[in-house]
Amino acid sequence: MSQSPSALSNQSLETTPEPKEETTQKSPTSTEQGNSMAVYYQVQQKLYIYTLALTGIMFIPVWCFFSLNTALSYGLGAITGVVYLRFLAKEVERLGQPQQRLGVKGLGVFVVLIVAASKLPQLQVLPVFLGFLTYKEAIIIYMLQPVFWPNKESNSDSLKILGD
Repeated sequence: MSQSPSALSNQSLETTPEPKEETTQKSPTSTEQGNSMAVYYQVQQKLYIYTLALTGIMFIPVWCFFSLNTALSYGLGAITGVVYLRFLAKEVERLGQPQQRLGVKGLGVFVVLIVAASKLPQLQVLPVFLGFLTYKEAIIIYMLQPVFWPNKESNSDSLKILGD
């Protein structure tokens, strides 16, 4: 059954649409985004509080067992750690937006701190560095709370949302 080319062109071609594969990516609604940002700000505030509390708690024993100069070096490092944590928090808020570089400001703060500690005779490098790391202790304490206090709703809710 061969048909002429002109007969083929005159026939109406019916095409059945092929079923398209639906890629259902769950895009977060504005309430989900607002909810997760609210949890993010709660976590951020807790980390600031924990970091400052640890700084205050550690300052006194360092002063008692070592010297005021060492304790002040530790305190300077810890306050710089809070500033660094603030820079990190601002960068997390801007994730997904086009930007030049991540972490440059925070890294600059740390480098200036260590250079200043090595150049100034009043500052000691090790207490400054350990003070700077106080914000990491606060993060560890925050993350271990559900292990030691599993019934605490605030941490489990925030970890559930952060894990999604």
